[in-house]
Amino acid sequence: MDVSSLIIRDASHKDINKLLELLKLLFSIEKDFKFDIIRQSRGLNMMLDGCGKHRCVKVADIKGRVVGMATAQTLISTAEGGISVVVEDMAVSPDWQGRGVGKRLLEDITKWAKSRNAVRLSLLADKDNTAALGFYDHIGWNKTSLICLHKKSC
Repeated sequence: MDVSSLIIRDASHKDINKLLELLKLLFSIEKDFKFDIIRQSRGLNMMLDGCGKHRCVKVADIKGRVVGMATAQTLISTAEGGISVVVEDMAVSPDWQGRGVGKRLLEDITKWAKSRNAVRLSLLADKDNTAALGFYDHIGWNKTSLICLHKKSC
């Protein structure tokens, strides 16, 4: 399996079925989330709709086959005094892991963030996903002292 034809591109609505497969794979190893095709479809459609100024969905495409994805959204960081980007939903098909696909996805997300004048990127990852955490460490992402909390009902 050759990655020489790998391209990173913006996702489109026609990619949703493959994106759902990748999210199902990702959520199968995350304790905090359960795969729900209706919710994830709604979320992906919300991410893909609009101008793309404050959010993006990137896919890794090899000869028309989506083999990876990552999403990003902007917010304003008072700590940094500027735009921050939160990266989520980083997933690569198992057959393509360890071949540079994830690194290329994150490089493209970084370019997108820079084009929005972001001063920081943050990435959410499952604390028990040691393979992913090792990968992020290997490509230069740093752990922080912060933890992520969430509340189900607003």
